[in-house]
Amino acid sequence: MIGKKLIAPSILSADFGMLASEIKAVQKAGADVIHVDVMDGHFVPNITIGPLVVSAVRKATTLPIDVHLMIENPQNYIEAFAKAGANWISVHVEEGYHLDRTLSLIRGLGIKAGVALNPATPLESLREVLPGLDFVLLMTVNPGFGGQKFIPYCRDKIRRLRRWIDEAKLGTLIQIDGGVKESHIGDLSKDGADIFVAGSAVFESANYRQAISKMKKAIQP
Repeated sequence: MIGKKLIAPSILSADFGMLASEIKAVQKAGADVIHVDVMDGHFVPNITIGPLVVSAVRKATTLPIDVHLMIENPQNYIEAFAKAGANWISVHVEEGYHLDRTLSLIRGLGIKAGVALNPATPLESLREVLPGLDFVLLMTVNPGFGGQKFIPYCRDKIRRLRRWIDEAKLGTLIQIDGGVKESHIGDLSKDGADIFVAGSAVFESANYRQAISKMKKAIQP
């Protein structure tokens, strides 16, 4: 997928009473990835879903499922999410566990491995593991709730990470999550982002196909 810009609707903003239908609708509308936010009420101030819901998502789509673990002790749950059908898994650098060991566990299960950083977390915290990452997830809002506004200083963070990746000639993708809207997604693409997690921008739109199409047009090189 190197060189291709991807739209990843986040089911956090979907109607969970019609989750399978919602997922099928965004796939038909042109989504590239389904993004799943997992929160435990400890690492972030919200509780969402677990492997059982990911298993249900797997049955509803043929797209890659991207699981973002915003939880304590994520290493204890990697295998469960892999068995449930996750194709990509990202864990947070801030949690304080053995990051390299956890990334090795993810890769050992044949899953794309990513590291997520909160807005105020320095990029230097992932520099040592960057060469082994499939993607980096930069949070562009403080994690926990959907519908927040994009934090402007995150644009410089995207640009700096893009330079690191290009200078090292890595294939690591940059994913951004939080406050992504059609009005500025083109600028974020120019900054160097590759994967755009969009929750309310898709699921709160009147027309999923139109919303995704407009974003895809804006992120083209």
